[in-house]
Amino acid sequence: MKKTLFITIALLVSGSAFATTDHYVLRDGNHVQHLKITELNKETTVTADVDFEPNANEKGQACSAALSGEAKSMGEGKLVVKKHAESEASYCELKIQLSETGAKIEQSKDCDNFAAGICHFSSDDKELLQVK
Repeated sequence: MKKTLFITIALLVSGSAFATTDHYVLRDGNHVQHLKITELNKETTVTADVDFEPNANEKGQACSAALSGEAKSMGEGKLVVKKHAESEASYCELKIQLSETGAKIEQSKDCDNFAAGICHFSSDDKELLQVK
């Protein structure tokens, strides 16, 4: 019984030793963007979500959107996530540039299928700050 318990704990600890998750957040007026990057056993998963309320100078309705998928490394500090829109023949592509303090996101035109209205995943050249 003690052996089984020890092996179970060892497996849980060793499996989580290779997992890391980083969170990045940008609040710009009534716009909130969140980026989560998880690395587990050499696989990188990215989740981007946005919650937008119109700012004083914007027209439109409140919206929120999310996108997640496996990311491919495109060099030092660069990740790309492609997500297929189920009802379309297009892909949403997020290009993520990581720095020591945060991340910047660029989105392709086809991401409008995932984030409509005033919502968008692009950080508009602003940096999402890493949460520590």
